[in-house]
Amino acid sequence: MSVREERYSKSETLELRRKLIGSSCRLFFSDDPIKIVRASGQYMFDDEGKQYLDCINNVVHVGYCHPVVVNAAHEQNQLLNTNARYLHDNLVEYATRLRRTLPEKLCIFYFVNSGSEANDLALRLARQYTKKNDIVVLDHAYHGHLTSLIDISPYKFRNLEGQKEWVHVAPIPDTYRGLYREDHSDPATAYASEVRKVLEDAQKKNRQIAAFIMESLPSVGGQIIPPEGYCQKVAEHVRTTGGVFIADEVQVGFGRVGKQFWSFQLQGDDFVPDIVTVGKPIGNGHPMACVVTTKEIAEAFTSTGVEYFNTFGGNPVSCAVGLAVLDVIEKENLREHATQVGKFLMELLNEQKNKHPVIGDVRGVGLFIGVDLINDAETRTPATEEAEYVIYRMKKEGIVLSTDGPGRNVLKFKPPMCFSMDNAKFVVEKLDIILKEIEKVSKSGTAM
Repeated sequence: MSVREERYSKSETLELRRKLIGSSCRLFFSDDPIKIVRASGQYMFDDEGKQYLDCINNVVHVGYCHPVVVNAAHEQNQLLNTNARYLHDNLVEYATRLRRTLPEKLCIFYFVNSGSEANDLALRLARQYTKKNDIVVLDHAYHGHLTSLIDISPYKFRNLEGQKEWVHVAPIPDTYRGLYREDHSDPATAYASEVRKVLEDAQKKNRQIAAFIMESLPSVGGQIIPPEGYCQKVAEHVRTTGGVFIADEVQVGFGRVGKQFWSFQLQGDDFVPDIVTVGKPIGNGHPMACVVTTKEIAEAFTSTGVEYFNTFGGNPVSCAVGLAVLDVIEKENLREHATQVGKFLMELLNEQKNKHPVIGDVRGVGLFIGVDLINDAETRTPATEEAEYVIYRMKKEGIVLSTDGPGRNVLKFKPPMCFSMDNAKFVVEKLDIILKEIEKVSKSGTAM
């Protein structure tokens, strides 16, 4: 069947989905979802041939259907794909290549199939190594959909059964709308001290901390850029209690920030996590992920005598795909590209900030950028309704954008790394038009 010969009409596909798929599995633009039938680079095409510029899919890291990645999977699939318990060169070659991008002490790899699996395994490693149980997380964090991860994701558990007694929540290091803002003399120390207070309160209750886990750049929390030095100070406090530091790079690794391969490296060379989790961009949409840790932590995990086994984590096809992704990042200079395009996009967005009072803050690094929309400059009240309007209007203009943050008011940019200067111009030109529409409606006093 060719890509143009769809089995069902859009309405038939939607009807079948509603009938067969759990209703909690939500669609983008649920009022009028898009039926995507093909994609290339940073572009997707619907069943009627309309083109959409994808500004948010950080999974297809080097671009949809990149021929190098597609060919690597196809060639290995024709030769062999099998259980990871057999010897195969692809696994060790990939681990060798990935190790070169990491600090020296992060040298032991466990391959899995998803970011959620990676974060779940990271918790097991931390607990076995420390012989402790409790976890410290950042407010509004999200670390995956497994039960163990919902329990440590305030973004989810606040709407469910609430906070478990073994979970401790620290303030997110947001210097725009958090406890300590851009005018604070040392926000890194101030926010790290909040983590120390959480640790002290937990210890007073005889709770024992196994790990502190955070996204190196909190994304669901609102595209946050932690102040430099924050992670070093937090790690010091956590390690003093006997815990370890887990850096969740599932959404923000592999050169997305441009100047560094890993987002935790933005904190400085003197910061090295104890465990790093990797997913999404690692396979460019192929189900692949991994956990990287130290020899000491890995040996403690082995000492249980219980085998760790993941049937297809690190299988030959997955590792062939992973190697191809690394090749593309290097040969197409995607880190440098992310730096240049991200800087240009930030400049354009800041020009819009000077024009439109609804933009309170523009923050980001590389191709990880957030635009914080507000209703009031003094209170910085989240402009949730306006952000939703922008998203749906952008869709009409052929742009897929989304929101994040506790107030669902932060426009998030995490596009495929091939996102271009022309793409940036196009998006910001449309954003300018849409914000003018919002201002016109606001002045008229009518509802959007």
